[in-house]
Amino acid sequence: MDWHTIWENIKALAQLELADPKRLEGVRTLGVDEHIWRHTGFPSGRVLTGFVDHTRDAKGRIRARLLDLVPGRSGKAYADWLKAQPEGFRPGIKVATLDPFRGYANAIDEELPDAVMVLDAFHVVKLGSAMVDEIRCRVQKEATGKRGVKDDPLYRSRRLLLQGAEHLKKKQRDLLTELLEAGDKDGEVTIAWSAYQELRLIYYVPHAEGPKHVQDLLNKYADCPIPEIKRLCKTLKKWQKEIIAYFATKGASNGPTEAINGVIETTRRIARGFRNFENYRIRSLLSAGGHRHSRT
Repeated sequence: MDWHTIWENIKALAQLELADPKRLEGVRTLGVDEHIWRHTGFPSGRVLTGFVDHTRDAKGRIRARLLDLVPGRSGKAYADWLKAQPEGFRPGIKVATLDPFRGYANAIDEELPDAVMVLDAFHVVKLGSAMVDEIRCRVQKEATGKRGVKDDPLYRSRRLLLQGAEHLKKKQRDLLTELLEAGDKDGEVTIAWSAYQELRLIYYVPHAEGPKHVQDLLNKYADCPIPEIKRLCKTLKKWQKEIIAYFATKGASNGPTEAINGVIETTRRIARGFRNFENYRIRSLLSAGGHRHSRT
């Protein structure tokens, strides 16, 4: 059959299923993230906001499913979608996870005032790794007047600096020490690396001790004269409540949202791309929306 003939029938059935309000029942944990659905055209038309259900079942398992995709990446896009949902949906949300984007946070504050907002742990650690890399590049350029090349000590250390200290073998530790002694004369990269490792380790402590470790980290580096570290502390301070909420919720994260993003991207890759947003939305919901069609 012609593709259009098949799709028109599938689309009609899918729209009926997706319009069923029962599809949104039982959502207790809501994740949100941006999603790029097209890599051509104006940026404003390429970015979507995706909503994912992270609710655990009776056995504590998460069966993540896509709830919807809407155009735009803003607090308004998030808030408008929440307002459009059936009565009783918003009061049921107990936990809302997100990446460090203030637009989404403002929408959660306004539309989900009773939900606990949790900043994703991966993105918190990513802020630390970006800080280390930024300082390494700056120190490299100040010392040599150029970007790093393969024989520069700091350039050679770039991958080792981003690994967890507990994962480094003795040979790697010795090499990292040697490279920092050769290229980090003022110790700025070494201090940044230590701060990054301490930031990582707050997610390895028992949940009851997490808030104290977050506060200790902020107190230790808040007055650091290195501008990149001071800026990181300022960012973490703004998100401190949402970072600490990770421990109160026993490790809630935005990981399931990232997993669903991967499923959607696989769907787009198999289809060789889309030009029609509504078709893209329906195909994404069919592939990642948790549908289990019976075979007859």
